[in-house]
Amino acid sequence: MMHVLFIIDPLEHLKAYKDSSVAMMRALVNRGHRLSVALQSDLFIEQGLVKASAKGIELDLQADLKGNQWWRYVSDSADASLHEFDAVLMRKDPPFDMEYVYSAHLLEYAHRQGARVFNRGHAILNHPEKLAITEFAQFTAPTLVSRRIEQIKKFHEHHGDIIVKPLDGMGGTGIFRIQAGDANRSAILETLTQDGTQTIMAQRYIPEIVEGDKRILIIAGEPVPFALARIPLAGETRGNLAAGGRGVARALTQRDWEIAQALGPQLNARGLLLVGLDVIGQYITEINVTSPTCFVEITEQTDFDVGQRFAIALEAALNA
Repeated sequence: MMHVLFIIDPLEHLKAYKDSSVAMMRALVNRGHRLSVALQSDLFIEQGLVKASAKGIELDLQADLKGNQWWRYVSDSADASLHEFDAVLMRKDPPFDMEYVYSAHLLEYAHRQGARVFNRGHAILNHPEKLAITEFAQFTAPTLVSRRIEQIKKFHEHHGDIIVKPLDGMGGTGIFRIQAGDANRSAILETLTQDGTQTIMAQRYIPEIVEGDKRILIIAGEPVPFALARIPLAGETRGNLAAGGRGVARALTQRDWEIAQALGPQLNARGLLLVGLDVIGQYITEINVTSPTCFVEITEQTDFDVGQRFAIALEAALNA
């Protein structure tokens, strides 16, 4: 039996019926493992050791996941070094602010002290979710990363129809489409770059967004065979579920497999047990490493249990 620590948002704030972390927990409990939880704010260093103030929990696997009775604490908060747990899962949702950066540093220190951390702290820090795609330019649409407004304008004039977005956004926030002749172009770029002081990303618009922004999950280097296509509302350019997109599970296409099999083993070797690739049409648009989601939607719409696959992969990683 493993003892697994989840570093996570407050349990009472989770929408358990669709939360991927809850799906992981339930799969682990089904396989006989023990759980504890801690908040990001519960991490600390004392006398050089990375520790957490953690509480043990039990799950009611028969509970209504739309309520708050699906879990209960079975121990008071107690301080423990992270290496005392069999595995530590970083499942704190963004924003990826400086507190998140500090937590990632602490997790990397804990790894050096013998803790088994997934995803590893250094791997999270080294793979900023939007910038990381630039390492794999053969799989991306034409992309520019810059804070220079005139350079971005030239990119727009060359491609005619582009998407611009901040590098630290989530859930579709701050994403704009700029088409040819858009009278708001300067205002959008001045706002996003904060008058040329903030670096942003620009990409050639990918019209296949109307068919969905696909989330491809990669676990231990292997792709889940179904993606969740997040289909935008009519008139929208964002497929994010948080922006009103509708999630439809679909089997991976040949191109999806090509991208996932090229990136998966490399990312896994770097300490990323779980990755969420965002793919529109033929192109990868983001590499999610902080808290990838869509477990529940894929599991409910197919016969593939993503939580179970993750639990088995975690067991294998610990026994490697």
